[in-house]
Amino acid sequence: MIRAHHYLAQALEQRGVSAVFEVVGGMITFLLDSLHTRTKVRVVSMHHEQGAAFAADAFGRVTGIPGVALATSGPGATNLLTGIGSCYFDSSPAVFITGQVNTHELKGTRAIRQSGFQETDIVSVAQPLTKAAWMVERADEIPELLDQAFALAVADRPGPVLIDIPMNLQSAEIEAPPARPAPEPALSPESSPLLDELLAALARAERPLLLVGGGVQAARAAAPLRRLAEQLQVPVLCSLMGVDVLPASDPLRVGMIGTYGNRWANLALGRSDLLVVLGSRLDIRQTGADTEFFARGRTIVHVDCERDEMNRRVLGCRAIHEHLRPFLSEGAERSARLPRPERAAWLAELAELRRAWPDTGELTGLEGINPNALMHRISAAARGAGAYTVDVGQHQMWAAQSLDLAPGQRFLTSGGMGSMGFALPAAIGACYALDRRPVVVVAGDGGFQCNIQELQTVARNRLPLKLVVLDNGCHGMVRQFQQSYFDGRYHSTVWGYSAPDFRKVAEAYGLAATSAASEAELDAGLAALFAEPEAPALLHVKIPMAANAYPKIAFGHPLTEMEPYFQPLDIEGT
Repeated sequence: MIRAHHYLAQALEQRGVSAVFEVVGGMITFLLDSLHTRTKVRVVSMHHEQGAAFAADAFGRVTGIPGVALATSGPGATNLLTGIGSCYFDSSPAVFITGQVNTHELKGTRAIRQSGFQETDIVSVAQPLTKAAWMVERADEIPELLDQAFALAVADRPGPVLIDIPMNLQSAEIEAPPARPAPEPALSPESSPLLDELLAALARAERPLLLVGGGVQAARAAAPLRRLAEQLQVPVLCSLMGVDVLPASDPLRVGMIGTYGNRWANLALGRSDLLVVLGSRLDIRQTGADTEFFARGRTIVHVDCERDEMNRRVLGCRAIHEHLRPFLSEGAERSARLPRPERAAWLAELAELRRAWPDTGELTGLEGINPNALMHRISAAARGAGAYTVDVGQHQMWAAQSLDLAPGQRFLTSGGMGSMGFALPAAIGACYALDRRPVVVVAGDGGFQCNIQELQTVARNRLPLKLVVLDNGCHGMVRQFQQSYFDGRYHSTVWGYSAPDFRKVAEAYGLAATSAASEAELDAGLAALFAEPEAPALLHVKIPMAANAYPKIAFGHPLTEMEPYFQPLDIEGT
């Protein structure tokens, strides 16, 4: 027999969890003490539970092992919710463990708001944002629920699971059965002939493209995807969440499509005759509003582990309901036995599109630092980084358009939730997942302020985060929207908004910091940022307020017709 909190701590370590993220509270103190005294798991104390959740999100994405965040009852548990939702929408495996009041303090069926102090029904609140959420009713349930949580978090489309444990049950004595490993997915018999048909179609197509979404990395299937693409010489497009599947140096990598996609990539999709969609939802940010154009003139094969994601917006797709890892692994093996197709003309056509529409040429006549050019310069300085964590806003689009990712580098951002404040705490999680390799944070002045308190976590742990804050003095993405649709009335984006001097803020936290307000100052700023590879540092970059994220699909037009050369037909709805 063993105390439940001792069992939980040891079981996390046995499952490969090397770090957990938390904000202390009374209802998790037993578990924290057990982690400290009984395991080598690093307990990373954050300064807000949302930050702990985002750190767990990134840890799970990078390692494939569910990230773990802990919080106490009441506000501790509810503060996790945005991060839990981020995991849910972006397919990040995570297990959230919340402390709850003692079972004798629970309100039960009584028609009152709460009985115990900070008692909150977090299970009911979290259920729509999790694959499962349970409150432990008996201590002997804990081993089985933990097995289920870790298996469910990585099964099919990964995501978060929450376990709420009353404090008195954490101290109860229970049996300690060995952990059950999660089963590996296998190719279904129905998919095998469909895979052969797809490989044959890719081999004979004249202008095929693969479109990879976040589902490829979520399925841990990037390596077989790269082998398949190389063996059949199929160029690869990516969604925002699939930016890091192929490195920038790969000759088959075309670029990002979608609302803010690389112009040449959207044009390439428009010329394709076969599009194979792998783990992308084909939401409006990928296709634009004109879904008929997206499907016109090409065959679309959509492979996804969620049946209802296929033929949801873009109709007429050949749907293959399958887990991507066995599908692509088997596809890579079978494609090696096929003749290597000749794609020289198609690859040359795509290369010419890229030469004709360079990303650094989209913001013509801009005075000051060009943000797309800045991303290329950051990339050149950050070759040794393990990952980029990118916040939400215009800088997110510039980063996705223009970062030159090296082999193995990850690109982590908040896609489905689109939450500002993601990048800084996510970088903490990614850094621990990567055994303290440097991580580059790309954030805007607005988003950086949402979780700026985690600078103290960085400073206390001396984490090698390289923080780049792009400061345009406004909430730029919404300001751009207001420019298009509200005649330049910039309420709450420029009017009523302000930001501090981030260099001074970083220095107040004890971090090295520098600033750059012109192209001439960038070299020195980037050199200072990376001067000490193992130390945290911040670079505050002033960019013009007028800099827009271009290209951008002109709403109502096909995805090949993009601003500023085409104007929207209506007010965009998302």
